[in-house]
Amino acid sequence: MSTDNAKAQMRKGVLEFCILSILSKGDAYASDIIRTLKDASLIVVEGTLYPLLSRQKNAGLLNYRWEESVQGPPRKYYIITEDGKTVLSELEKSWEDLTLSVEKIKQFGNV
Repeated sequence: MSTDNAKAQMRKGVLEFCILSILSKGDAYASDIIRTLKDASLIVVEGTLYPLLSRQKNAGLLNYRWEESVQGPPRKYYIITEDGKTVLSELEKSWEDLTLSVEKIKQFGNV
């Protein structure tokens, strides 16, 4: 059995949480978000990121602003909203609960 699919599904499951977490530290351009995810060994391409950003924006978790760039066209910077901060807080609690549960299961060993 290949674990590649399971690992990919786990990564996809945490990306929205990670995006909100990144933006909670400050506004970010899409390439900054991708770089931060890659630095954390979560490899993401633009084709994966943009639909997630759009979904989060449509849900009211993010907003964006345009900023002029000296190196080309204006850039879209993403901003977490108050609703996004609330959801992030809930996701952080869920993540803590989930990781504690998984650790407990790992400690049980063979039954």
